[in-house]
Amino acid sequence: MKKWTPRHEAPEPLEGPVVATITGGTILWFVLFLAQLPFYGWYDDHGHTWWIWTCLAGAGLGCLGVWYVRRREAALKRAAAAAPQPGS
Repeated sequence: MKKWTPRHEAPEPLEGPVVATITGGTILWFVLFLAQLPFYGWYDDHGHTWWIWTCLAGAGLGCLGVWYVRRREAALKRAAAAAPQPGS
């Protein structure tokens, strides 16, 4: 079997408003958790309480994600500031 080798370089990773995207998703998970709380009895009767806890887990993991991407962006800015400027 012949090994596959790429014929072109991989594209650069997309950079965008990462912190805003992760924050928006975290807020959405938390809002979904709060919206389902009044119906806890119905979910419990039908064996679907995991839906509620999935939303809470998504919000919690999103908080970790916000922390991570904020630190990542700060590190990228520090690295860009420390890098020698072209032409100097």
